[in-house]
Amino acid sequence: MNVADAARMKDTIFALSSAVGRSGLAVIRVSGPAASTVLSTLSGRVLPPPRRASRVHLRNPNSGAALDDGIAIWFQGPGSYTGEDVVEFQVHGGVAVVSAILDSLTDMPGLRLAEPGEFTRRAFLSGKIDLTEAEGLIDLIDAETEAQRRQALRQADGALGRLYTGWRTRLIGLLAHYEASIDFIEEPLPEDLEVVVRRGILCIQKSILLHLDDNRRGERLREGVYIVILGAPNVGKSSLLNLLSRRDAAIVSSKAGTTRDVVEVRLDLEGFPVTVADTAGLRESDDEVEIEGVRRARDRALRADLKLVLFDASAAPDSASLAMIDSETIAVFNKSDLGAAPVALLAQAGAAATCAISVKDGLGIEPFLATLSNLVAARMGQTNAPIITRSRHRAALQECSEALRRASEASDTELSAEDLRLAVRSLGTITGVVDVEDLLDVIFRDFCIGK
Repeated sequence: MNVADAARMKDTIFALSSAVGRSGLAVIRVSGPAASTVLSTLSGRVLPPPRRASRVHLRNPNSGAALDDGIAIWFQGPGSYTGEDVVEFQVHGGVAVVSAILDSLTDMPGLRLAEPGEFTRRAFLSGKIDLTEAEGLIDLIDAETEAQRRQALRQADGALGRLYTGWRTRLIGLLAHYEASIDFIEEPLPEDLEVVVRRGILCIQKSILLHLDDNRRGERLREGVYIVILGAPNVGKSSLLNLLSRRDAAIVSSKAGTTRDVVEVRLDLEGFPVTVADTAGLRESDDEVEIEGVRRARDRALRADLKLVLFDASAAPDSASLAMIDSETIAVFNKSDLGAAPVALLAQAGAAATCAISVKDGLGIEPFLATLSNLVAARMGQTNAPIITRSRHRAALQECSEALRRASEASDTELSAEDLRLAVRSLGTITGVVDVEDLLDVIFRDFCIGK
């Protein structure tokens, strides 16, 4: 803990922990050394038993004016969320009620309004949670879909942190053996120590590489799959976007070239978060604005996780749209009520799937949505195992894997040990635990040095 964090921890903080605005109930949280004083002062009574809801009549400590009739729960540190003394007030959710209580807390000496995320930061600094659990809590609050909720809950429960801590603990054990062989040369150590350590290094590196080979499922689930609708003008791209979003998100017109810019809509597709982008029609043009729109469409296509390339089922496929098809594409023949979709022409185009629909009449929409949902789910992946959810995790794991590779190939024990230290540190940055002092405990326990 740095000096600034240590100074902040001496403050008692408070904040509204429920949503701002009119509601049936509001929760106001207080954490810090003066939390018990706050409860006694506002309620005019002795502290209730910890973790037991108690009815309290809250009053302004300066004027004595009644504030509200509510519930208070006292959590004695370290058995609280932040690890400090904590009080939670459950009061009526009227704007005036909440404002009056917050004003009373502001006027009390030694209290200040909490900074964004400060309660969770204190929980981390107190050792109640690690960084991955803190990130999981943030993701849980921000979750918009069922799949995001499940992933965030697993991380908030510590599944990811336990995986990384397990690897780190094993690496510390291997490093302790190397440290012992370097610092205590005269001790009787196992003859096959070098072989055992290097075998352990390779085993952990293999596990990390398998963990990294995940097609970025966790990051995609947090951020959402990016889907781009492409095609020639007037094939029904904007109509399809409106159908998917169930509202008039894009202007629909029989006039070609209506869509000039990218129109994006965020959706919940069978529990998975997706962002669908409608783009300008792919064609040659002399119009400066339309040229820019086509450029943006092609740019979005390069960044897309999935592409929906639309064709007019009553006409021959255009070459610009055909060029967009690859294994990350669903070829969609719209206006199938007007003609037979020439699916055979796309047999060798390499699309992941081909669908015939009519946005106007609703023909083929259900099979199309099922196909789209299945492809999205396949990219997200369905697993109960902890998965990488942030780019910082991935970067640290890649650094760790590279350090382990060097450690396994080093010809000198001291060089290998140094790379092991770097690998341990890289894993520690993910959970927020970066130290080397615990090596001594392993050395003394395993080798009984100094007996």
